[in-house]
Parts: sequence; C-alpha cells; structure tokens
Amino acid sequence: MRRTRTILGSALGLIIGCGDNQPVQQSGPCAETDGECIFRHDTFGDEQLWTDTLRLHELVQGLSPTKALGVGLKVDASAVPANVLASADLEDPATTVALIELNAVVGVRGTVEAGRITRIGITCALCHSTVDNAVAPGIGARLDGWPNRDLNPGAIIALTPGLGTMTASLGVDQATARTALESWGPGRYDARFNQDTESHPVLLPPAYGLADVALETYTGEGPVSYWNAYVAVTQMGAQGTFVDEKLGIDIRHEPDRVTPMLPALRDYQFSLQPPAPPAGSFDVASAQRGKLVFDGAAGCATCHAGSSFTDAPKLHAPSETGMSTDEARRSVTGMYRTTPLRGAWSHPPYFHDGSAATLADVVTHYNTVLALGLTEPQRVDLEHYLRSL
Repeated sequence: MRRTRTILGSALGLIIGCGDNQPVQQSGPCAETDGECIFRHDTFGDEQLWTDTLRLHELVQGLSPTKALGVGLKVDASAVPANVLASADLEDPATTVALIELNAVVGVRGTVEAGRITRIGITCALCHSTVDNAVAPGIGARLDGWPNRDLNPGAIIALTPGLGTMTASLGVDQATARTALESWGPGRYDARFNQDTESHPVLLPPAYGLADVALETYTGEGPVSYWNAYVAVTQMGAQGTFVDEKLGIDIRHEPDRVTPMLPALRDYQFSLQPPAPPAGSFDVASAQRGKLVFDGAAGCATCHAGSSFTDAPKLHAPSETGMSTDEARRSVTGMYRTTPLRGAWSHPPYFHDGSAATLADVVTHYNTVLALGLTEPQRVDLEHYLRSL
C-alpha cells in the first residue's frame, strides 16, 4: 500500500489529499523505455484523483466536443479514421465518449464500458502538447512539447462534481478555490495556491528545447526529472514517490509508478526540438542587425547565453529584470531562472506570468526597466532577431 502525508498542489493549483484505502494501479500502458508513450499516454495511476475524487469522468460524459474544444482540449486526428472524423457530430456528448474510447483526446486517457466513461486520468501531454489545427481548430496532428495555451485547467476543475468533496476533506474553502480556479484563464495555473490561498497563476511552459537547459522551472527548483516527478506526484495525483524536505513534501507510493519512468521521459523531452519560425515571419536583414543589438547594446546575451540562451543554473532576483515578485517569493529559491529563447515565436504571451503580450512588448519592457536607451530601429531589429530563434 502507498504511504502519503499530504500532496501539496495539483496540476490545477489545489491541495490533493490521498487516502490510504484507494486501490493501487500496478502498471500502465507504456514500457519504462518508451518516453514518447509515457509522455503521451501514461497517467501514472492518477485516475485515483481524477475519477475517484474529482469525478472528472462524469463531467466529460456530458461534454460535447464543441464544449471540450472550447476549454482547450485537443483531438489527435491520427487516432480517428478520416471518414469517422468527417461525419462526427461535434454537438453530441456521445462523440466525446467515442473520442475518449479511441484515445484521441490529447492528454486524456479513459476507460469506456457500454458507452459510459468509467475511469479517466490525465498525462503530461494535456498541458504540454497541442495540435496543428490541420482538420479544424483544436483538431489535427500532435505537437508534443508545445504548451497548450488554449487549455483552461482552472475552468475544467472548477466544474468537476468532486470539487466540494476534495476541498471539504482538506479544509479548503470551496468558494475561495472556485473563484481562484475560474480566474486563471487559458494557458495558466497556480500550483502554489494551496500553500497560501493567494492566486498568481503562471503560464504553462513549453517542454521542448530543454536538452541543454540546466533548470526547468521558472523559479529554478530543479532540473527536468525533478520537475517531472513533482508534477506527476504532487500535481497530477500520480502513484509515485516525491520527497523534498525544503517543500515539506514526503509522498511515497508502493509500487512507485513514476520514478522508473523518469529517465525515458526525460530523454523524450530532450529529443523535442524548438519549432523553426515560419517562412516570412521575420525580416532576415533586420534579424541579423538584431543579433548585434542582442549581443551588444542591449546586453541580452549576458543572461540569455550560449546555444541554450540561458545562464541557468544561475538565478536572478526579480529586481534585476523588473519581474513581478509573486512567483519568486512563493518559491523555495526566491529567484527566477533565465528563460530559454529558442522557439519563442511560437508561444506568446511572455514572461512567467504572461505580462508581455508580444516579443515587441518584451523588448520594450527591458528597454524601459534596464534603461538600455535603444533606438526605435534597434528595438525593431531586436524583435525580429527574437522571432528568428
């Protein structure tokens, strides 16, 4: 049987308490060496949270594909026969059930029996994959590693029938939790809400381009495998082990469904390359001039250094770059990691809290806060260089 204290923080920012009487799922669909499968399809046994506690399956059972797409869920077109997809009724909840049975909803894995969803869980891909919209908005080929900036996790969990059960068992005020969840909006969640009842959601980050990045989290708590374990166990509700004395977390499950999967999961994430900018999305000559500004007058390369465009594991105080202190002061480090820039064109908005809507806004922020004194042509060139990465 598994042993837990308290799981601090779910993927959607709540405390998750797991009782010792829940059944332990022994295995999942993926081999320990298959990182792609783990990323896309392994729930690590988190059905105990999403089904047994939150009763997400009841919500999804009555959700039409149109409504599901409206809260940012994505459909993997390759998992559905083309003729079936072409004729599917997107207003019928039965179509959603059929898509779940086909394992076609990105990041969601369910069991369907006689037209009813009986078990449901989530995977890494829910937040860290999207689709190319080749068939329709929200329906297309998978784009692993891309942050799902359309996903509204707060709205989804606020609608789950089991929200009251969970908050009551943990002594968290349900109205406070629901208000926070509903305020976060698409592409954001706050995994620290449970600790202080403040609400400062951050952007779901990309999971590509991490092969030579020392620290994965915005506040630099640890490398990729640390964060994968933290997310799986403390956010997804997985059957795994995660211990961090600094955070006061000591969670142990037997069998541990997470730890054996971490090496292959890391290797798959490291294989995900940043997407190349679309042809014609930036002016080449301007970008070339912008690189000179980046390396010279603007001093960007001081922190966004080397091929990874980050000086991690070095961390920076919020005051150094004019960032909001909220996320940093609520973390163990109290500081921020320099964000890698490759593929930045593909995931607006920017900064950990989404406070810069465009790359031009990023340039303007630093020009103002750091008193760089860049001219308008220099700012434009620097923006085009950032678009080119």
